[in-house]
Amino acid sequence: MLDVKILRQDIETVAKQLEIKGFKLDIPTFQALESQRKESDVQTQSLQAERKKASKKVGQLIGQGKTVDEAKAEVASILSTIDADLQRYVEQGRDINEKILAFVMAVPNIPDPQVPAGKDESDNIEVCTWGEPKQFDFDVKDHVDIGGDLNGLDFELGAKITGSRFAVMRKDIARLHRALSQFMLDTHVDEHGYEEVNVPFIVNDQSLMGTGQLPKFEEDLFKLRTEETVNYYLIPTAEVPVTNIFRDVIIEAQNVQALNKLPIKFAAHTPCFRSEAGSSGRDVRGMIRQHQFEKVELVQAVHPDDSDQALEELTGHAENIMQQLELPYRKVLLCGGDLGFSAQKTYDIEVWLPSQQTYREISSCSNFGDYQARRMKARFKLGESKPQLIHTVNGSGLAVGRTLLAVLENYQQADGSIAIPSVLQAYMKGKTSIS
Repeated sequence: MLDVKILRQDIETVAKQLEIKGFKLDIPTFQALESQRKESDVQTQSLQAERKKASKKVGQLIGQGKTVDEAKAEVASILSTIDADLQRYVEQGRDINEKILAFVMAVPNIPDPQVPAGKDESDNIEVCTWGEPKQFDFDVKDHVDIGGDLNGLDFELGAKITGSRFAVMRKDIARLHRALSQFMLDTHVDEHGYEEVNVPFIVNDQSLMGTGQLPKFEEDLFKLRTEETVNYYLIPTAEVPVTNIFRDVIIEAQNVQALNKLPIKFAAHTPCFRSEAGSSGRDVRGMIRQHQFEKVELVQAVHPDDSDQALEELTGHAENIMQQLELPYRKVLLCGGDLGFSAQKTYDIEVWLPSQQTYREISSCSNFGDYQARRMKARFKLGESKPQLIHTVNGSGLAVGRTLLAVLENYQQADGSIAIPSVLQAYMKGKTSIS
C-alpha cells in the first residue's frame, strides 16, 4: 500500500499521478477521515493531560484541609469521568484509523514516471521484438485441433470432470508440458541464479492482503473455507506464497560490504487457480484463459536502489526462455490503464501465435517498489540503521500452458506432427517430434 504520509502531505499530486491508471482518488472522503482523526487525537491528548493533572490533585486537596480519604474519593470521581471520555475517544480514534487503513488499502500503486498514458492494451508501447514469425506453406491449425488430432489435449474430458475452462493432457503432450516446466526451472536455477522453492498452493487471507489481491480482487479467487479467524484460498499465482516468505521479516547485514543477502531470488513452479470473473466470452476456446494452469514464477527481494535494474534483469530471464525455445515474441511496456493494481511498472512478453496471426501474453514482469513490502512489513536493516522497506519484483518465467500451446502452433508440421524444440529433447528422452 501507499505510505499514508504522502496522502496527508500532498494528496492532490497523488490523485493526479493515479489518474494515469484510470483511478479517481476520493479526496473528500480521505480529508473527512483525516479531520476526524485529528479531532480525536486532540481530544485524546487533552484528556490525557487532564488525567495527569487530576492525578496530582490529591495533595492539593489535603493541603486545603480535606482528609486523605476525602481527597482520594474526589480525585477518583474526577478520574472516572475523564477515563470514560478518554476510552470513548480512544475507541473512536481506533475506528477512524481502521477506516483510513481500509481507504489506503483500496488505493493502487503510483505508476512509474516512465509508464505511458493509455486506457487499455491497445495503448501499450512495443519495446522490441525477437525472432521472425514462421511462414507456413500449409493451412495452420490452432493448438486445440493440433492437440486433439494427436490425442493429447482433451477439453471435453476436462469439462466432464470439472467444467468449462479445464483440460486433460495425455501422452507426449503431457510429457511436453512437464518438460517445459522442468526446463524453465533448471534454466532459472542453474543459469540465472534463483533458489528453487516449493510452496503451499493454499494461502490465508493475510498473504493475499500482503501482495495486493485482497481486498479488491476477492471475486477473482477460489475461496475454500472460512475458520473463525482466517479464510483460505487457492493461489492465483506463486507470487503470493513466495513473496510472503518475506512477510514480517527483517533481512539484516552488518555493513555495506556484507549486504549480500539482497537480492534474494526465488523461483517456484506451481499450479494457479483463477475464477476469471468478468472474463465471460473471452478466450473460451483452448488454453489461453483457464481456471487452472501452471506457471514458473520468479520473485526478487531487492534493495530500493536496485529495483529498476532488477525488473530489467528478471524480464531478461523470461525472455531467455523464449529465445532458447526459439519462439518469436515482442516485449511491451504497459500503459497506465493496463497496469496492475499493485504494480508501478510492468513489461509483458507476448508470444506469436500463428493461428491468430497476433502476439498474446505469455509473461508479465513487474516492479512493485515498496507497495507490497509496506503491506507485509518486509524490511532490511543495515548495521545499526533503522530498518527500511525492501522492493519486490516478480514475473512469469513462463506461463507453462501458454508456452505449450505456443510450441504446438509454432512447431507444427505439414504432416500433423510437432517438432520438439532442441532444448527440450533431452527432457523427452531424445524424441525429436510428436506424431
